[in-house]
Amino acid sequence: MTALRQVYVLNGPNLGRLGSREPDVYGATSYAGLVEECGRLGKELGFDVDVRETNDEGELIRWLHEAADGSIPVVINPGAFTHYSYGMRDAAAQRTAPLIEVHISNPYTREEFRHTSVIAAVASGTVAGFGIGSYRLALRALAEELGD
Repeated sequence: MTALRQVYVLNGPNLGRLGSREPDVYGATSYAGLVEECGRLGKELGFDVDVRETNDEGELIRWLHEAADGSIPVVINPGAFTHYSYGMRDAAAQRTAPLIEVHISNPYTREEFRHTSVIAAVASGTVAGFGIGSYRLALRALAEELGD
């Protein structure tokens, strides 16, 4: 049996509150539901998905360093850090494997400060606006990119 490829799905601030946080914006799926869905689809795609969430910017940066050091592909929803964390942008720029930025909502239909992503310029791509489906699309895009 072939070993599954390690993939990180990293989530920033407030994403652990999915299901209860502004369901009209972020949907009704809980964080546990997101973890389950990423794990299920990941296995189907040949991935061993490690889903993590933190409200701590430094921890998210350390995880990006860990991914870079191990050439581990990343799907990342930086949450509010998307718009201003240059430290996170610099950590993401050190990637040694594909990195896909994900957003549950479409930032461009929301407040103006959400229209800027400091991560996008160093990511392989961005998927936004499809609810939890954004993660599914990102994992599928990652599988395609790694398959090339």
